[in-house]
Amino acid sequence: MAHVPVLAQAAEEDRSSYGFTPVPSGAGMEAYVSDKLDRPELMAFAQVRVVDGRAVGHTALLHPRPWPGRDRLSAVEIGWTWLAASAQGTGINVEAKRLLFGYAFETLGVARVELKTDARNERSRRAIERLGAHFEGVLRSYSESWVAGEEGELRDTAIFSVVEAEWPSVKAAMVNRLAEAGRI
Repeated sequence: MAHVPVLAQAAEEDRSSYGFTPVPSGAGMEAYVSDKLDRPELMAFAQVRVVDGRAVGHTALLHPRPWPGRDRLSAVEIGWTWLAASAQGTGINVEAKRLLFGYAFETLGVARVELKTDARNERSRRAIERLGAHFEGVLRSYSESWVAGEEGELRDTAIFSVVEAEWPSVKAAMVNRLAEAGRI
């Protein structure tokens, strides 16, 4: 909750890339963060820019799925991601995803991590593919649309994944991207 005022500022930098993503404006940020923190099926994180310690976005682990008959998870999803305009394209998303994928595979021991986006969101789809996630297809009329004017309608959802066997090579590619960009 301490990040709410700065996240509210970050969300207002340039809202043009939020057409497919629910990003609150102004006073709505407190309710948004509170909602995410109150959900037991979601681990919410502020994305904080290391160079200045400023919160510039949000991401989460969500929808944990247990292994049948076991006391551990088989899969999680990474989602609810948005970044301030000034943080987009800077590598912070790659850093955050490397940490989240690492936690999911190396700490939680999952077999699969999923990422989903509105099928029309080409920018998000390209970013997910650049992370090394495998495109699995489009689930038609799968989930709620966040596009203005489509309230109460369903969207087609593009689904991507990384499975446990792919994680070492995906991780290496992320680390190389970050090193080339001077981020690690």
